[in-house]
Order: sequence, then C-alpha cells, then structure tokens
Amino acid sequence: MGLTRQYLRYAPAALFGLVASARGNAALVGLRSERGRCVAVPACEHVFVWDTRKGEKVLILKGLKQEVSCLCPSPDGLHLAVGYEDGSIRIFSLLSGEASVTFNGHKAAVTALQYDHLGGRLVSGSKDTDVIVWDVINESGLYRLRGHKDAVTQVLFLKEKNLLVTSGKDTLVKWWDLDTQHCFKTLVGHRTEVWGMALISEEKRLITGSADSELRVWDITYIQEVKDPDEPESKKIKGSSPGGEENTEEDETLELDECPEERLVKCSKVGSIMREGRDRVVTLATDRTGKILACHGTDSVLEVFSVLSEEEVQKKLEKKMKKAKKKANQNSEEEPERSVELSLQEEIQRVTNIRASSKIKSFDLILSPKGELKIVLLLQNNIIESYNLNLSAQVPQAVRASKITIGGHRSDVRTLAFSSDNIAILSAAAESVKIWNRSTLQCIRTMDCEYALCSLFVPGDRQVIIGTKTGKLQLYDLASGSLMETLDGHDGAVWSIALSPDQRGFVTGGADKCVKFWEFELVKDESSVQKRLSMKHVRILQLDEDVLCVRYSPNQKLLAVSLLDCTVKIFYVDTLKFFLSLYGHKLPVLCMDISYDGTLIATGSADRNVKIWGLDFGDCHRSLFAHDDSVMYLQFVAKSHLFFTAGKDGKIKQWDADKFEHIQTLEGHHQEVWCLALSPNGDYVVSASHDKSLRLWERTREPLVLEEEREMQREAEYEESVAKEEQPVVAGETQGETGLAGRKTIETIKAAERIMEAIELYREEMAKLKEHKAICKAAGKEVPFPANPILRAYGNITPSAYVLEVFKKVKSSELEESLLVLPFSYVPDLLRLFNEYIHLGAEVELLCRALLFLLKIHFGQITSNHMLVTVIENLKKTTISRVSEARDVLGFNMAGLQYLKREIEAKDEVAFFADATDRFEEKKRKRKKKEKEKMVLAVL
Repeated sequence: MGLTRQYLRYAPAALFGLVASARGNAALVGLRSERGRCVAVPACEHVFVWDTRKGEKVLILKGLKQEVSCLCPSPDGLHLAVGYEDGSIRIFSLLSGEASVTFNGHKAAVTALQYDHLGGRLVSGSKDTDVIVWDVINESGLYRLRGHKDAVTQVLFLKEKNLLVTSGKDTLVKWWDLDTQHCFKTLVGHRTEVWGMALISEEKRLITGSADSELRVWDITYIQEVKDPDEPESKKIKGSSPGGEENTEEDETLELDECPEERLVKCSKVGSIMREGRDRVVTLATDRTGKILACHGTDSVLEVFSVLSEEEVQKKLEKKMKKAKKKANQNSEEEPERSVELSLQEEIQRVTNIRASSKIKSFDLILSPKGELKIVLLLQNNIIESYNLNLSAQVPQAVRASKITIGGHRSDVRTLAFSSDNIAILSAAAESVKIWNRSTLQCIRTMDCEYALCSLFVPGDRQVIIGTKTGKLQLYDLASGSLMETLDGHDGAVWSIALSPDQRGFVTGGADKCVKFWEFELVKDESSVQKRLSMKHVRILQLDEDVLCVRYSPNQKLLAVSLLDCTVKIFYVDTLKFFLSLYGHKLPVLCMDISYDGTLIATGSADRNVKIWGLDFGDCHRSLFAHDDSVMYLQFVAKSHLFFTAGKDGKIKQWDADKFEHIQTLEGHHQEVWCLALSPNGDYVVSASHDKSLRLWERTREPLVLEEEREMQREAEYEESVAKEEQPVVAGETQGETGLAGRKTIETIKAAERIMEAIELYREEMAKLKEHKAICKAAGKEVPFPANPILRAYGNITPSAYVLEVFKKVKSSELEESLLVLPFSYVPDLLRLFNEYIHLGAEVELLCRALLFLLKIHFGQITSNHMLVTVIENLKKTTISRVSEARDVLGFNMAGLQYLKREIEAKDEVAFFADATDRFEEKKRKRKKKEKEKMVLAVL
C-alpha cells in the first residue's frame, strides 16, 4: 500500500462585512425590554440582532447552511421564527439565542410567516404554493392547505374568528376556515400578482397591494353577525375608484361553496387608495395597533398612512353633518336632505413620505404609547436606517434617528489583499476601501475611493495601492487614512496588479492593451520636510488585446499576461521578449497564478475550466472542470503546489496541482464569489461575494482524507435526493385541499430506523427470555440471564421500556412522517407495547397521538388482522380511561390557575385604587397650597 498524501482541512472561521442581507425582511424585537430599539435582520444563513441606538450587534442567531428568507417575532417577544431557502423553519429563543424547534414541511423557500395573536400557532407560506399551520407548543405540524397556483406572498390570521387569509402571485386572495380546513372564498378582483395584504379597522377592512399603484380596500362582514340581511348598513362608506368616481361594483368574489348557510364572510371592494409609486408593492404592513399603514415599492420611498378609529370616524362624520346643516340653513332654497358620507381618503389619510438613502427592501414599524412612530428600514446597499415620526405634530416630518453602516461596504467587494504580517485585510468596492483586523474582525480604517478592481499592500504595510475602473492608480496612507497620490495609469480599467518579487515595484495590466511597469520612489513633499512614497512609471509593454491578468514568476525572470483572445503569453521581464503562448481555453482567462518554485502556472477561465501548465515548455499537464460557472479567482498556497479557486457558482475549491485532485470545497457563500486572498503563511483564506459578505476560512490541524471526503459528499447527495423524492401516500387520503404538514427527510427516515431497531431488540430479548425460562425449568434452578449491553447502558431497563425511550426521543415535528415510513410488520408489536404503556399511564398524550395516526394510515390491515382484535379492544378501554383522567387533571389545574389569577387581579385592583387615592390627596394638597399663595399675593 502506497503512502497517502495528508492534507489539512480549512474550516469557516467568521463572517464579517455584512450589516444585513436584502433577501429577507427586518423585524423589530424586544430584546432589552424596550420594543423598537433592537432589530433582527437576515445575514446570509444567520440572523443578526442590532441595537439601533448604539449601532452594535447584540446577538447572532446562528443558522446552518441555507440562506434566511423570512422572519417573524412571536407576540410575547421572546421568540423569533426564521424561514429558510430550503423550506425549513426554526424558532429561536431571543433570551438564549438557541434554536428550540425545527419544522420541515416546505419544498421551497419560505416566503411568509405569521403567528396567531396568542403565539400558539404559526402559519407559513412558501414558493411551493402550500400553506402550513404549525402547532408551536406541541412542536408539530397541524395540516397543509393547498389551493394557490403560485408562490404565497402573505398570510394573516384573524383574531376574532378561526380564519386565515392568504395571498399569492396567482392573483388570488383565499379565505380558509381552519375549523374545517378548507377554502370557502376566493377574491378574484386582482389582475396581477398580489404582493401584500394588511388588516385594519379591527379586522373589518382588508387592504391588498398589487403590481400597480392602487391599494385596494375591501370591507369584511361576518355573516353570522348580520341578523337581517335585507337591512341596509347603518354606516356607508363612499369608495373612490382610480378615476375618482363612486365605486358601484359588486363583490368581486368567487364563492366556492354556494350554500348560503356555509358562507362565513362577505368581502366587498369599497374603493382604492392611490400610491405615489408607479411600480409594484414590495411590502405592505401595519403596526400592531392597526392605526398606521405603510408600504413601499421598488424605489427608496416609504409611504405612511394613518387609519382613523371608529370614534374618530364618528367625530368626523358629526362635524361634516354640522357643516352640511349649516350650509343648508344658509341657502334660502329648500334642498332635499343628502346622506353625509366619509370618503375612503378621509378614513385612510396620507401622513408623509419617507425617502431613504437607497432602495428599500423591507421595513418594520412600531407605535409607542406616547404616539411616536418608530420605523426601521432595511436597504439594498447593506444599510439599516431607523426613523422617528411624531404623529401629533401639525405637519409630521420623519427624522432619521440612526444609520448602521460601519459593518460593511455599500456595494460588492471586487478586490481583497492580505498584509505581509497576516494581520490586516484590505477590501475595496465601488465606493470605499476598508482595512480590517483579522483577529477582531473590526473595521479599523475606511477611505473613499473610485470603483476599485485590484489592490495590493505596499511593502512595509503602511500604504496600499488601488487600481480603479477609470484607469487610475490611487495610493493611500493607512496611518492617516488619506489619499496620498493619484496617477492616470491606463486609458481603460486597471484589471490586474502584481507586486514584483524584489518588492521594488509592481506591474499593472489594463483594458488599453498595455502592461505598465512601475517603481516605488521617495519624493520630497512641498508641504512637508519628510519624503513620501510615490510611484514612477518606468516601462510599457504594448499588446494586441486587452490585458485581464498579470503575474510575475518568483525569480522575476518571467511575466505571464492573460489576454482577451483566450491565450496567456509569457514574456522575459528584462528584455520583454516573447517566450511562450499558452492556448487551449475556449473563453478568456480571468485569473492565474504561478507556484512558489516557478515550475507551474495555473489558469482559470470563463469556460469553467482550470488548466495546469509547465512553465519550462508551456505544456498543459491537466485540464480540470473546476466550477459550474466562470472561475473568478485563483491563487497558490505559499510553499506548496496546492491552490484555491473561486467561482461564480458561489463555491471555493482547493486543488492539488501535482496529483490533479480536488481536495475540498468551502461552501458558505450564497451568490457569486468575486475574489479571494490567501495570507502569506497560508493559514487563512478570505473571500468576498455578491451576497455582500466577507468570509474568513482558517487552516485547522485536522487531517483531511480524500476517501472520507468523497464518502461525505456522496452521503450529502443521497440526503438531498431523499428530500426531493415523492412523498409517501397516506391510505384513504385524497390529494385535495388539505394534507399532512410534515415532509419526508433524512431525519424522519433515521427516526423510523431507530424505532425499527428498538422493536427488533425487543423481539430478540423476548425470545431470549422465553428460552431462558425453558432452560431454568429444565435445570430446576435459577440461571443468571445475560443482560443486553444496550439495555445496561440505559440502566438495566426492560426491553419494552427501551422502546418507549427511543420513541420519546423522536422529535414531535417528525413523529407522523417517521411512522409513515415504518413498515406494517412492526405495527402489531408497537400496538401491543402501546397498550402496555397506556395502561401504566406513561406518556399518554404522545402515545395517543401516535396510536390514532397508526390507526388512520393502517386502518384496513389492522381491522382485517384477527390477532389484533383483542389488542384494539384493550386499547379502546385503557385509552378512554387514561385520557379522561388526564383531562380531569388538566381541568383541575386550569381551575386552580384561574382562581390564583382572580386573587392576584383583586390584589392589584386594591393596590391600584390605593395609589389613585394617594395621588388624589397629593393633588388636593398642592391645589390648596397654590390657593394660599395666591391669597397672600393678593393681600400684598
């Protein structure tokens, strides 16, 4: 057996440079008892909680691999539901920062999340067109609702009734009765996608936002509450259509159930409110009280509206009636009395427009008890802004309270560089250059620049040079953070820059078909006595095509130049004479690097391949299919023939240039990786992506074996294929509007396997025990029974108790799906064990849930099996008795808790009245004192 080459694994060390991802939504959370101060925002696969007042990150809710797509805080403010791109939902505790519950039900990204008013249920909508209702307390799925034909955009619970409203990109708004789990009404009044919904006026009005500038307003009437359907409504609202005319259109509804006694809700369009934005609605939401409505489109303007309460509407109506009567009295002619009505624009008034510094991606708002509105905006360019709006002012004006920007760039980072001491990291984007401390990940210097494309640290690490899109070379001093010098380097973009191995100069390549050689020099500054660093142009190499990348060989004898004609040309540095041409790529070479010993050159191209060449003769050693999209960056690890590549497929890969093998893939970025940089000692890799994040990877001491890596890759592929498989069909259940909430995953399969193994062990132990009894009977004495090592590890428990332990360890959210994939041959043993457990009163609720589900899915086989008749009869008796006992205990506990609640409320009322009496007495004393002072002043 030959020696196996050992590699060291690179592991993710940190994510930085990111304030918030624009993919999900922002949500205000009450982390430090003060609501409206902290905001939770998606940050790739994590969730960051920022303190908007201090501009500090106070909590990180760590995710797994998938990007966050949706956030929703619980009504009590203690938990945060997070939806991911793969369809999973995790509920985090904001006190501990740990994920307590995981739900797997959707096949695609979660697009909408909403808690009910008590926080006991959570509803989720997804791109897979399904809506699922989850039981948060029991940590399980209740049911799946099917009906939409495209992605679900919004889901809303109605507090008063057990109803659910959902909207989708299929232009429909659907009403669901959660008692019967069916859709009883569909609004078809929209011509384009419904992007947002909100309930106002104590859930008597529904507002929908679509792809136009109209916000459509619908009146909601609960049919059960209407005593006489022929009686006209006491309060009429005059709706206005986009043209300003009175809206006389009928209910734009499609009744799926025409039977009048089954109709729960009447929903009629009353008019529209016009937005100022001409594009589609992106987010439409209200605050918790429903008094403030806000929306925004794809631009940078947030439109804020105020919704009048019933009392305010009544006051306004009375005032309008008085004016109408006064006007009628002034007119000599007698006019017939007209009914006074409020227009929709008078009920829902525009407050103000807030213009943000960039495009708005999402927002959240909260109305404080003092009447001040706090709004937080998540912007497209990696910024969080918060505004305060005083609604009591005559002309309300939004004031920006804070802006979180220091944590990252406004645009994509296009170039990275490491300092020679491995401590500082340079990142440059279209608007700024930032210097980061690698150990603390803090931004220690920010300098404004033009659109940066390439960069390097000047030897000594006190200055940096930036090559820009306009062809300029900018020299910055890190100590002062100032721009020292700007030179016009090229007539086009400076695509590449490389430091010479002797560290006396550098070379640049640009879009003007030139390679320019530069030297560092010290020049005397007119304003200062000391000399400062400068750059001097010494030579130029003119070529036929645009230069995309330049690299020196370590001995500084050769210069490699990548051209737009898909070739790489090698020149002698001293004479600039042509040496070799490396051709074979089908598309231009975007990146390349030369190994430390100067024997190999690796080139990465837009054709997705990496080619490894010998520098002595220019022969191609091997061509590797590296990425699923263009290879954007390539760099060798110091003192080795290992190199890293970054691609537009969002992956970073490590390769061995000697054995031509793929070593490992660094997965973490969710979009295109633009560039990477390796530290001079090879211990760190930093990468930048289109998802606005910078990621640091660290070389560990853990050895990496290629065979094991391939095996892990195959397992991951198998798990993905399991998730994509068709879901098992439940016997007797049709593919209608409702279905099971869960989804078959690798976890549910593993849980079913554990249950099967436990039942197998139970069968074996029972057979052994039977044999043991026969041996003891034949011997006429007690023979010691050998204990099973697994049972001994659990504390010498019985085989049946072990099955119960395994069953209890199955996650509540995965129970039904695990039982669904369990073969029927194990069900009879499981039913007998259930009978034994329930009789003993152990885990009654869990076992009854599992029992009823097994009876549902295996009803035909169980009822036709004569061996199970007695088991089912016994289960019927024990289950009914135990469940009634559990119900009695719960009823007693509830009564006790309600009694304690009444006692506490009575004490609080006494204390409240005592406080009020004290305050009244205090006011009386102050009033008497003031009167005495006035009398004294009057006498004087």
